[in-house]
Amino acid sequence: MATDQAERLAVGRRQRRVLAVPDTLRPSVEAFSDFMIRSRQRSRRAGTLPRTDATIEAALAIVRDLALFLAGERGKRDWALTDVHDLEAFLAGSPKARKRRLVVLGQFFRFARSQKIVLIDPARGLTARGPSGFTGATLTLDQQRVLFRRWTMDPAVHPHEALLGMLALLHGASSREVKMLQSGDLDFRARTVRLGDRPHPIPLDPPSWAAVESCLAHREDQRTDNPHVMVTRQTKSGRGPASTAYVSHVLDACGFPPRVIRCTRLLDLVNTMDPKLVAAAFGMDPEATMIYLSDRIDETRLAEWATTKD
Repeated sequence: MATDQAERLAVGRRQRRVLAVPDTLRPSVEAFSDFMIRSRQRSRRAGTLPRTDATIEAALAIVRDLALFLAGERGKRDWALTDVHDLEAFLAGSPKARKRRLVVLGQFFRFARSQKIVLIDPARGLTARGPSGFTGATLTLDQQRVLFRRWTMDPAVHPHEALLGMLALLHGASSREVKMLQSGDLDFRARTVRLGDRPHPIPLDPPSWAAVESCLAHREDQRTDNPHVMVTRQTKSGRGPASTAYVSHVLDACGFPPRVIRCTRLLDLVNTMDPKLVAAAFGMDPEATMIYLSDRIDETRLAEWATTKD
C-alpha cells in the first residue's frame, strides 16, 4: 500500500528552510510556504501543472538566503525595509542564478504585497539581465599588504606563486600572460618584461623583478630547455607552457584567485587614470575597461574598493 513517507519528508525539508530564516522575517516566509502548498492543491484540482516538492523547496531556499542576507549583510529585519538595491546586491552574489532567483523573488514579493507585508514590490523593475558594470570581488588595502609581504618576505612561498601574485597585484597581469611568459620577453638590462598582447614593455619594480629572478633560479634548478619562465615537472622535458589547471591553482595557498587580484588592480587604475590609456597600455578593447568605472560599479562593491584608497 502507498504511504505518505515522501510527503512527510518534504514537509520536514520545507520546515527546515523556514526555521533557518531570522525570527522577525520568518512569519512571512512561513505564510509564503503555505500559499505555495495551497496553490499546488488548487492546481491539482484544476488539472493544471502543479509545483513539485523540489520547486517549492528551491523557492524557499532562495527566500531563506535573501532573509539571511538582509539580516546579516544589510542590517534589515523587516521585509518592508527591502529596496531594489538590496535585491541587486543579493542577486550579484550569484550572477549565474540571477534568472531563477529573480523569478522566485517576484513571486514572493507579489505575495507579500497582496498580504500588505510590503507596500511596494522592490522586485518589480528588475530584469533577468544583470547589470553591465563590474560585480566581481576585490581586495581591501589590508589584504593587499598581507599578500605583498607574503610574496616579498616569506622564503617558504613557491616562486611560481610569488611571480603570478606580484605581477597580478602590481601590474594587473592575467594568468595566461604569466604562464606564456618566456625568458626572451625579459630585458635584463632595462628590467622590463613583455606581457601578452601589451604593445609596450612593462618596467618592473624591484620586488617584481626579484620574483622573476627567483622563478628563473627555480627553472635553472630543473635543468630544462623550456623557454618559459614558469616551468613545472610536467613541462620541464618539453617546450610548452604550464597547464591552465596548474596555473589556476598556483595561488591556492594565499586564499585568493588570480582574477580577484587582477581585478583589484584594474579597478584602481581605471578610476585613477583615463580608461582609454589603461586599455591602450594593457592591449585591451576600450569597452573592456569601461565596466570598472565607479559609476558602473554596484555601490556595495565600490565601498569595498574605496577602502583601498584610504
